Amino acid sequence: MAKGKEIRLLSCKHEGVVEAGCDEAGRGPLAGPVFAAAVILPPDFHHPLLNDSKQMSSRERDLLRPVIEQEAVAWAVEAVSAEEIDKLNILWASVTGMQRAVLKLNPRPEFLLIDGNKFRPFADYKRKDYETVVHGDATYASIAAASVLAKTYRDAYMKKLAEQYPQYGWEHNMGYPTPEHIAAIKQYGLTEHHRKSFHPKELEPVLFED
Repeated sequence: MAKGKEIRLLSCKHEGVVEAGCDEAGRGPLAGPVFAAAVILPPDFHHPLLNDSKQMSSRERDLLRPVIEQEAVAWAVEAVSAEEIDKLNILWASVTGMQRAVLKLNPRPEFLLIDGNKFRPFADYKRKDYETVVHGDATYASIAAASVLAKTYRDAYMKKLAEQYPQYGWEHNMGYPTPEHIAAIKQYGLTEHHRKSFHPKELEPVLFED
């Protein structure tokens, strides 16, 4: 976030309606779950650091996470494993994670704001009960809050997982396809936490070896 420039995000789409913002973190990595979050914020919530989590430093996200958890009306975080990602594909695994997070919320949201451009009806949420918003995490406060929770929970998970698999550098690459991570896969092979449904071409000999 640019220093000295405060971001003002929209507080809601419909005034007087209980809305939840939904976002995910971890669509692009080669390893680890995708994490999704759903957040209902109070109508008057504001924090000068809140923005699209990708535009925030890790320190800013870590500072904001407990604020969101304490001040949100409700919040939930869900992880969808690499195995399930391979079954569903990463898009629908992300959507599934957001849907599961929504179903954990109490009170129940009446309307959903979804980051991105893909979603689908579930439970008794029909098409009229949600809206997809491209760059929603830079538009609505509730989606931005969800992006912060999803990102911080995923980063913490990958750092913990790195203690078991130190050779892959997950504590700093978070499972993304960095040269270091790709080189480690070539040297040490895949773990049960690696996604096998998408990968750089240079990893095909590892993935499809006899």
